[in-house]
Amino acid sequence: MSGLGLPVLSIIAAQDRLVKEISLNEAINLALEYNLNLRKNRIDIAASGYSESKLWAEIFPNITASASVGNRSPLFSGDGFGFNENTRNYNVGFGINLGLNAGIPYVMRSIRLAHQGNILRYEDARNQLSIQVTKKYYSLVAEKKNLLLLEEVLTLTQRQYERNQVLFRNGFVRELTVLQSRLAYENARFNLSAASISNTNSISEFLAMIGMEQNITVTLLDDVNIVRVSANSEELIRNYLPGRPDIVRSLQEIERLENAERQTLMQVRAPSLDLSVNWNTSRFSPFTDTLSGSATLRIPIDPYIQGTSRNQTINRAGDSVEKAKLDLAIAENSARTQIRSLTAFLHNSWDSILIARLGYEAAQHNYQLTEQAFNNGTIESLVLEDARNNMASARQRLFQNELSYFNMILDLSAAVNVDWNYLIQTYGVTSEEI
Repeated sequence: MSGLGLPVLSIIAAQDRLVKEISLNEAINLALEYNLNLRKNRIDIAASGYSESKLWAEIFPNITASASVGNRSPLFSGDGFGFNENTRNYNVGFGINLGLNAGIPYVMRSIRLAHQGNILRYEDARNQLSIQVTKKYYSLVAEKKNLLLLEEVLTLTQRQYERNQVLFRNGFVRELTVLQSRLAYENARFNLSAASISNTNSISEFLAMIGMEQNITVTLLDDVNIVRVSANSEELIRNYLPGRPDIVRSLQEIERLENAERQTLMQVRAPSLDLSVNWNTSRFSPFTDTLSGSATLRIPIDPYIQGTSRNQTINRAGDSVEKAKLDLAIAENSARTQIRSLTAFLHNSWDSILIARLGYEAAQHNYQLTEQAFNNGTIESLVLEDARNNMASARQRLFQNELSYFNMILDLSAAVNVDWNYLIQTYGVTSEEI
């Protein structure tokens, strides 16, 4: 039979692959270290952190140094063009210019807020990636369970096919029964092969996500432990809504824009002071030099006139603050809706797990009775095949319901910005563990 050679080929292929056991925490740490977007975020944090540590740069004066050499002589008049000591001129200069404006403190505040925003984006990206890796990890765990189930079904169908061949040769069953059992065996073999290919692709995606080579066979150490989570949505909203990254980002954006509004107001309307000192020399023999300084106070007038360009700039800054406050209200409403929805889904989905578990137990018991009846010759092989398929489908439904429920726990933990383990420990009903 063509299917009997597959395990041998799998063993030969596995000899060229490295086998590595990996836990969920190891997978998450590898992904956090490898992820290219997080690397970019770390660069942004380093850059903004450096700017924050050098706030004095905002009031550091402009310092310039200059040097020039030239020649000045008649071209057509007098003795004509010449290039000598009397016609050459030199100039060496050194200047310091300091501009002071009432908006400088707000510029410094904006730099601090930018650094805080980069840190928040980085932490949020880490949390999101951790959840993605967790979902993928336990999805692979569920796929592995499904593969084991399909291998069990394949074994059952193979045994039934071989048993029917013996019974047919001894005249106890018809040829049609043998053909039907072979069809069931081939279908089981095909289902296992298709699931194996899908699992291989999923593993490749997982390895790419955590930055591991594709020639590695991973063994997942952690198993999904489904625990009923019973949480009150209003309690979650009250306790955790202010800590959501999108809410914190909205608050930071309001603070940034309010600071930018005050910065614009001070820079546009407040007087500014320019201090300048310059030193120059143009002769070295005999040596002569000049030192000059100036202080200039500038008082803007047009920003106080309605409709001018700079007056409109101030108005637009105020409008941006109001829009950011509306964005915060929208984000809060959306977050409340999401938390309430996920909490309700968790309550309802637990019943589906209980039903799926009972369905699998019933299908398993029915298959055992059907197999016994078939062996006694009281039912056809098609009835046995249907019972076997129903048992496999019931188990797959249970796998899927468990995984969907766990993914909702992960989504809820992301929605309230807490670790999913903490969510289970705080709101899990351990007496109803599966």
